[in-house]
Amino acid sequence: MDFGRVIREATPLLLQGLRYTIIVSLLGIIIGIVIGLFVCLMKMSNNKILRAIAGTYIWIIRGTPMLVQSYVVFFGFPQLIQTFVPGFRLDAFTAGVITLSLNAGAYLAEIFRSGIQAVPKGQTEAARSLGLSSTKTMMKVVLPQAFKITIPSLVNQFIISVKDTSILSAIGLAELTNMTKQYVGKSFEFFASYVYLAAYYLVFVSLLMLLSNYIEKRLKYERKSNS
Repeated sequence: MDFGRVIREATPLLLQGLRYTIIVSLLGIIIGIVIGLFVCLMKMSNNKILRAIAGTYIWIIRGTPMLVQSYVVFFGFPQLIQTFVPGFRLDAFTAGVITLSLNAGAYLAEIFRSGIQAVPKGQTEAARSLGLSSTKTMMKVVLPQAFKITIPSLVNQFIISVKDTSILSAIGLAELTNMTKQYVGKSFEFFASYVYLAAYYLVFVSLLMLLSNYIEKRLKYERKSNS
């Protein structure tokens, strides 16, 4: 167990992997927010078909492991599409972003739904009494407040997405865990390498947790100031 050797030799690889971890996590959460918002509005719609589609999507994503989802996206979808488009391929990066986005979207849909339901009904009634349509009321009155309420949960989902990127090493994404596995395969420094990997995740996630706590305290302070 040569920690000094591991730190010297593995650091460039892990920094490269950290870059991919951050990029994929950011893209996943941004696209996931868009997906989650649309799915949330579909689930709260008066249209039974839209509610059924949203409910089925959430049920499938939340009821299956993300590892299986990554296999379906990386191996399954290309095989299906090749039936119509011969030679179609998905690289690990694209498949990873798609998997993470779809996974985060299902959980964010429920987060947004709880945020919308937390907005006092009086806000909606006041907006409608002023002549705003239901769509404008949702877009201009309810959603801005709901989004603010859900910010701490969004940060927590980003933390989850960062940790979930390690699962994507199974499809060859060059993120932190995969780069560590590559180094271990050459050095056979199992203990030191994986402890060093854990330290990377711990430091990065701890910083995000501090950010989440800060945002939550700020929101509580603003609510007290406005009350």
